[in-house]
Amino acid sequence: MSIWTRIADSISAAGYSIGGFLAKLTASRATAPEKSIAFTIGMIALGAKMAKADGVVTQTEINAFKQVFHVPQSEIAAVARVFNLAKQDVTGFDTYARQIARLFKTKPVVLEDVLEGLFHIAKADEALHPAESDYLESVARIFGFSDEEFLSIKSRHVAGKTSDPYRILGLDRGATTDEIKQRYRKLVRDNHPDRHIAAGVPEEMILLATERLQRINEAYDRIMKEHVL
Repeated sequence: MSIWTRIADSISAAGYSIGGFLAKLTASRATAPEKSIAFTIGMIALGAKMAKADGVVTQTEINAFKQVFHVPQSEIAAVARVFNLAKQDVTGFDTYARQIARLFKTKPVVLEDVLEGLFHIAKADEALHPAESDYLESVARIFGFSDEEFLSIKSRHVAGKTSDPYRILGLDRGATTDEIKQRYRKLVRDNHPDRHIAAGVPEEMILLATERLQRINEAYDRIMKEHVL
């Protein structure tokens, strides 16, 4: 049974709103499968609140989720259903964000994955609009990330090769070679896909950790070339 079917069945069986379902998980000792479902519902809910469409799921939004989660065609209807439920829910995005923050308060790597996924959705129309950036920054603050940490995450998604590799790695430009290497090794450890799965991230979304690792590697290579020169 796919995660999308589990989500649809869980919400239907419980008769909860999206916010109510997340609140139930937050108040209990959620199991690993439940956390995986909560993670995905939270992603969809926060993504729906960020979407510009007026209550209708657009193809652009669906495509963004297909890229992040590798949603099979047979499950598109289930994703659209949860997305629409989140859009219809009167709960504000800040409530969703706080529920997810509480559920994964000891797993900041999971909260970072949520932000990464939201950036993918925000960029679905090939642009990150100021309102979307402000929204993402607000979510990041609720998750407990500092302004510098948010800028580091944002730098991985904007400007491409023109972005600051030091900011991507969360380093000062005056960092020594040893400091750069230590930071790089820590980021590689923290972003290994197995670690994300163990923390509660559904396997369908491990692509994010893999892509993040690629951007970290690229930034590290750029910095080391500067140091060699």
